[in-house]
Amino acid sequence: MKLNDGFLNSMHEAIALLRTRGPVEATEAIQRALRGDSSGVTAGAAAQEAVTVPRVGKPATASATSVARESGVDVEERSHFDTLSYANAAGRRQYRLYVPASAAGEPRPLIVMLHGCTQDADDFAAGTRMNVLAERHGCLVAYPVQPQQANPSRCWNWFKPGDQQRERGEPSLIAGITREIITTHDVDPARVYIAGMSAGGAMAAIMIDEYPELYAAAGVHSGLPARCAHDLPSALAAMKGAEPSGRMSRNVSAGAARRPMIVFHGDADRTVHVTNAARILRGFETKAHHDCEKRGQRVASRACSVMRLTTGDDVEAELWTIHGASHAWAGGDARGTYTDPAGPDASAEMLRFFLDHPRST
Repeated sequence: MKLNDGFLNSMHEAIALLRTRGPVEATEAIQRALRGDSSGVTAGAAAQEAVTVPRVGKPATASATSVARESGVDVEERSHFDTLSYANAAGRRQYRLYVPASAAGEPRPLIVMLHGCTQDADDFAAGTRMNVLAERHGCLVAYPVQPQQANPSRCWNWFKPGDQQRERGEPSLIAGITREIITTHDVDPARVYIAGMSAGGAMAAIMIDEYPELYAAAGVHSGLPARCAHDLPSALAAMKGAEPSGRMSRNVSAGAARRPMIVFHGDADRTVHVTNAARILRGFETKAHHDCEKRGQRVASRACSVMRLTTGDDVEAELWTIHGASHAWAGGDARGTYTDPAGPDASAEMLRFFLDHPRST
């Protein structure tokens, strides 16, 4: 085959897609090239998407993206989305790590993203578009992967007592991955955050509760409170909206207000009942309540409301209730599973909240 410019461009596209969207999209790009079809998204276009998303929260601290655009350098080609692994006494977990081209050479924020059941790192990255936002703001993003050997549906085991405690089970693995990245990359330890969807959201609630010295804030989407269940039957009851009782209820209340949290939940969620969202934020008191504001990132077609909360120690939280939304990541990309493109942009709002809440102590 003669390697014309179109074919070479398609190969560059495949490389960019492999790093930013996953192997499925990269394979499709290669197949288009072999057919001589150049109608797909080019690598340059993918890079342009990565550097032109609207700003949220604090602006990026470096001008690497603007320099790249002016010089014609593909930003995504200089970024990395690598597969790594971490092991300790609790086992081994792979994780994907996105290292942006922007803001190199100075301490950067780190966001640890925990996928939901049946998902994996590439699926979650595509659906949340967090890598695109991370490129804009110079953040690293880690995606620990729950294998099928640990749970048949690849759920994080948030309902098992052995996976709910500091330095044991899955929390120790997630914390170990976080510490490894802080050690091996130039990460600002005051700007390390954790977020998750569904089972991953429930595990994120456990992580912020058990490791307040490691994570500055947490984001929980369609998740559940820490330690609201102790086995599969109690997990199913909690997902249906049953109130935790006894020891579990006291634990949830006792640890809920340690760090800032932002919580999203659809009020038509039939997988995890919306009452869990408010339970995550027990210990916070309502400070303000209003309808969602359109911030300009995306025009959301779903109505939603926001409660801004605080504690006596001025720890802040936000609760976003999305009206008519099911069990899906609000404002997500349809290329990922369990996404709702019609919703407000949860990823942008989480990142805005995170960057506004560095760890002070």
